[in-house]
Amino acid sequence: MLVTAIGLMVVAVALAGPIPILLAGARWPARSPVLALTLWQSIALAGGLSMIGSLLAFGLLPFGSDLPGGIRSLAGHLGAGTLPAGTTLTSVLMLCGALILGGHLLLNLAATFFRAERQHRRHHHLIGLLSHPVPDRPGMHVIDHDAPVAYCLPGAARSATVLSMGLLRLLDEDQLRGVIEHERAHLLQQHHLVLLAFKSWHSSLPWFPIANRAENAVALLVEMLADDRARRVVPDRTLATAIALVGSAHQVDPLGGDVVPGGGPDHPFDLVTPRVRRLLTPPPALPLPVVVAAVTCSASLLVLPTLLLFAA
Repeated sequence: MLVTAIGLMVVAVALAGPIPILLAGARWPARSPVLALTLWQSIALAGGLSMIGSLLAFGLLPFGSDLPGGIRSLAGHLGAGTLPAGTTLTSVLMLCGALILGGHLLLNLAATFFRAERQHRRHHHLIGLLSHPVPDRPGMHVIDHDAPVAYCLPGAARSATVLSMGLLRLLDEDQLRGVIEHERAHLLQQHHLVLLAFKSWHSSLPWFPIANRAENAVALLVEMLADDRARRVVPDRTLATAIALVGSAHQVDPLGGDVVPGGGPDHPFDLVTPRVRRLLTPPPALPLPVVVAAVTCSASLLVLPTLLLFAA
């Protein structure tokens, strides 16, 4: 059990700093946003499991030599109101830490999704009052606002794509088609769920610098994924021009909801410049060995904590 606890601690430390920092600074994710996003999700899941598992394994050291046996022994001692010989205050604190951390992460995730769904319902209501639907495009609404605004609004029962009059006046027909397809990709690929998960991770561990980097990196990756779908219907340069035109304006949500992604040079994290550069100068596809290595790393990260927990 001690080897398991130490192994999980090493994995947790690696996934809390060096590996995410290297990934956040790497250039290859722009060449394959799907692989990079998969790797970020593996890092987040494996990192959380390793942190909780390490605390649990250290705390269960007095209770048994393996995880299942330790849990059974802990349950038996709790039922009897006793503690085994060798139990220390450190062991108890480790067990409490595992329970508190696991509960905190799960409750924060649930609260983040609940708040987001409540905001989406409110926003859908405001859209119904302040916008008018586009007759030949179900789910698309236009709002009378001068700033060029385009965003998607997901929902459990319905979703919407919102455009502003300022956007319609600014873009030509092809550019507008690319923007609409971009927003449609966000809805079809359920990007809001990925973003909410990483937002929850960041809000759960605000003192954790890598959580902020992960949230920013994932936000950029989902924008690139949506760009890749839009590239199927309009030329790269047309889409890049539309992104630059919209991103150069101060992006605000005219209805006051927290649903418009930031962007532009003035935003703390630029979601525009890397995308425009990627469209104007498309990077080459990743070589097959690199793709295989990235997939293997993602799978290994998910499997490794589980193996360490139950292999002891």
